[in-house]
Amino acid sequence: MLVIPAIDLKGGKCVRLVRGKLNKETIYSKDPIKIAKRWVKEGVERLHVVDLDGAFQGKPVHLELVGRMAQELGVPIEFGGGIRDFDILKKVLGRGVRYAILGSRALSLDFLKRASQEFGERIIVSLDTRRGRVLTEGWTKEAPVEAKDLATDVSSIGVRTLIFTDAGRDGTLEGVNINLMRDFVISVQVDTIVAGGISALEDVRKILKLRDSGVIGIIVGKALYTGRIKLPEAIKLVRPGRITYGA
Repeated sequence: MLVIPAIDLKGGKCVRLVRGKLNKETIYSKDPIKIAKRWVKEGVERLHVVDLDGAFQGKPVHLELVGRMAQELGVPIEFGGGIRDFDILKKVLGRGVRYAILGSRALSLDFLKRASQEFGERIIVSLDTRRGRVLTEGWTKEAPVEAKDLATDVSSIGVRTLIFTDAGRDGTLEGVNINLMRDFVISVQVDTIVAGGISALEDVRKILKLRDSGVIGIIVGKALYTGRIKLPEAIKLVRPGRITYGA
């Protein structure tokens, strides 16, 4: 299982939102690459990077920055936010990004099938949910589809990895709704990365118990930036024996 730091980009800065709301923004750094290098130095094996401007505007606006990250950091990056046509998808992956995250566009199964056939495991589908429903377009709209149903559909056409985000708790530091996460991963039986509400190592311990149910990663955001979770400690918890720095 991986601990995956979240780096959300807005206006060239590293920020965090609360429940995806733009009016609840906290800026944590004006130098996202510096932040990313810190996480890499502390031992991460993957980074989760989201172009918030892209998610709200409909196409990525931080491709150059993400390309620099991919070139300089030496760890895989999963990147999403505004990837809604095939040309942009190819540009993203052409920048050195290892995994492209599809959210709103995943509702088009024809598009998703084409992407999966061409890029295989490099395609990750993000299911951002509230009350069991999938959120789209920067979490501003609720799709008329249940997350579990969409997960079944996308896995049937070859998608190998999902991201499940509890949007109601994202950025809140309220702690995870472990029952919600457990219910989802048990029902879909697809490799899943989970996010939303992680506030302390105790949340990481709870999620670790879902490893045998298909959870392969934990995305951690605000808890890292506020110091509630020390990254080396979290990595040691999920990857015993791995060498980390900065503990």
